[in-house]
Amino acid sequence: MSRNLFRKKSIELIMKDRQAGFSDSEIEDQQLRRVLSVKDLTLMGIAAVIGAGIFSTIGNAAFHGGPGVSILFVITAITCGFSALCYAEFASRIPVAGSAYTYAYASFGELVAWIIGWDLLMEYAIGNIAVAISWSEYFTNLLEGFNIHVPAYLTMDYLSAFRAYKEVLAAGTDLSGISAKVQYAAGAWETAPGSGNLKFVADIPALGIVFLITYLVYIGIRETKRATNAMVFLKVAVVIGVIVLGFFYVQPANWDPFLPNGFEGMMKGVSGVFFAYIGFDAISTTAEECKNPQRDLPKGMIYSLIICTVLYILVALVLTGMVNYKELQVEDPLAFVFKNVGLVNISYIISISAVIATASVLLIFQMGQPRIWMSMSRDGLLPKKFSSIHPKYKTPWFATLITGIVVSVPALFMNLTEVTDLTSIGTLFAFVLVCAGVLLLPKEEINDSNRKRFRIPYVNSKYIVPSLLIIIFISFKEPILSLFDYSGDWHEYKDKLPYFLFILAAIIMAVLSFRKNLSLIPVLGMLSCLYLMTELGYTNWIRFLIWLALGLLIYFSYSYHKSNLNKTDQAAEV
Repeated sequence: MSRNLFRKKSIELIMKDRQAGFSDSEIEDQQLRRVLSVKDLTLMGIAAVIGAGIFSTIGNAAFHGGPGVSILFVITAITCGFSALCYAEFASRIPVAGSAYTYAYASFGELVAWIIGWDLLMEYAIGNIAVAISWSEYFTNLLEGFNIHVPAYLTMDYLSAFRAYKEVLAAGTDLSGISAKVQYAAGAWETAPGSGNLKFVADIPALGIVFLITYLVYIGIRETKRATNAMVFLKVAVVIGVIVLGFFYVQPANWDPFLPNGFEGMMKGVSGVFFAYIGFDAISTTAEECKNPQRDLPKGMIYSLIICTVLYILVALVLTGMVNYKELQVEDPLAFVFKNVGLVNISYIISISAVIATASVLLIFQMGQPRIWMSMSRDGLLPKKFSSIHPKYKTPWFATLITGIVVSVPALFMNLTEVTDLTSIGTLFAFVLVCAGVLLLPKEEINDSNRKRFRIPYVNSKYIVPSLLIIIFISFKEPILSLFDYSGDWHEYKDKLPYFLFILAAIIMAVLSFRKNLSLIPVLGMLSCLYLMTELGYTNWIRFLIWLALGLLIYFSYSYHKSNLNKTDQAAEV
């Protein structure tokens, strides 16, 4: 059985699916031409990175880290750079475009492919919930500009309203320490229909936009290249506009202290910051279309990450300079800060742009998830219904409807922080697998057929990784030793548990690097992604592990036996 867990899907089968129109790639052209230059790759990278994250989650990240959240953008960008290079190596080994699921199936076998595919389903679904929640907040603000007032209890999730009400109730008459956002949420609870703890509080606009986008995907609506380029221009224009205009309203006193909650507080914003970079790996799937992938692909990735990081840092500094960081725990931070300083019309313009741009992002990802369902279904890992094609619209109709339900229902009741935490931990785990997988790829001889293929520059980690580990342990001696100090408060201590996993993994990788002369970039990518995962807390790890365990249960009870490759193996034995 262990051999069958790692049975691989052949390139011929992947090519056959692609020619039949059943690829899970975002690239539609059957023949990939080497036409992309460094400039093209850089612009594609910027387009992929600047998305819903900067419009939504940067507020929560700044709330935790203060102005110092700008440092976290640099840390996250470096992590993303390592992972993107690994993804490019991973992708370029397979001469077709596709998702990480497809690459894993061909390179590492079925079990790893299932884990990555199952993980991608969570990334797409939870990520779309976050986008829908953010869209709802900007849409509500936009309606305010037309004097259309939606009841507060119809614009937020149940738990946020309930928690806010309890917080205000505990504060009594002194509300000076309660933010306006929390008071607004408490008001939503008080005005919501119902009694006791049974109140009707739900994010109806989030539900509405998911229904609309799902319908458009169902009938086969796609963005044209021109519309996509227009969305990119709009998103970048809004970000630059916020930086330039907001600069004149910055009060430097708001930057003091720069790290109000210390390094630990800054790292609490990791999910919000990482969410702003989700999509950066899309550029790595274009390896087969680069004029010179070995030279141009890393340059395009690095340039785009640097440009986006500079823009993100400037946005973070402007936001935390315009208002106190404590006020930024909102879902529409870019519009909120201008509204807060009296520039209400600018706030509405930003809301219009955000409504259009985030809807565009939602459309792209709502199209992407059914492709993963469909691809896994065609491989026999999910029921055939998921790969059923609509006779009229030629779309995976059942997978699209399921995607709509999976996204829309939780969007009614989940809050942005919980959603981005789950999205980030799932995505980071996928990148840990990709980086680790690159280390397991067999070496290949260079010949005329693969000479231009992208390869990660090899740097021997034999002495570098152990030395870095020793330096880190010495520099952070006290925080590391404090992990072993249990004060008796389990609720506080449990969030330290993921750090033990990271320390163990770091020691193992240091030993393997010394003994096996491993490539440095994949090792650093794996460890940096794993470290960011540890910062997401015990609760998110439990939720993620439950999701992973559920996936493995489905695989061993259904997918393993129904797999097309299993049927092929059985037929061969007969």
